[in-house]
Amino acid sequence: MELKRVGLPVMGERPEPKAVEMPDLPADTPLGERVKAALRTIFDPELPVNIYDLGLIYKIAVGPEADVTIDMTLTSPACPVAGSLVGEVQRKVAALPQVKSARVELVWEPPWDKSRMSEEVALELGLM
Repeated sequence: MELKRVGLPVMGERPEPKAVEMPDLPADTPLGERVKAALRTIFDPELPVNIYDLGLIYKIAVGPEADVTIDMTLTSPACPVAGSLVGEVQRKVAALPQVKSARVELVWEPPWDKSRMSEEVALELGLM
């Protein structure tokens, strides 16, 4: 008997994230909004949801010299992609033309929970 795929992930298989390119933004878009747009192109490896709307980004600080500092967390301290996800965030933000430098701090307080998701993501995941 042959099993047929119907679009749902097989147990133990990670879902493919949606491909999202950086949106074209007006030239006068503030740098903080450009950073958020870049973060929305990075997806949690366990869920097909971007890390910004998932609530993993706790703080974005843009200094007067276009130095960006981001505090982020993960859904679990045992997340197997902690190093690679933090590195991806740093690379994407640093690649923005207006950014002079980018630093990402991984924080655990307060712990992440489902209430940090955007309403849209909670609806998408069937949690509302």
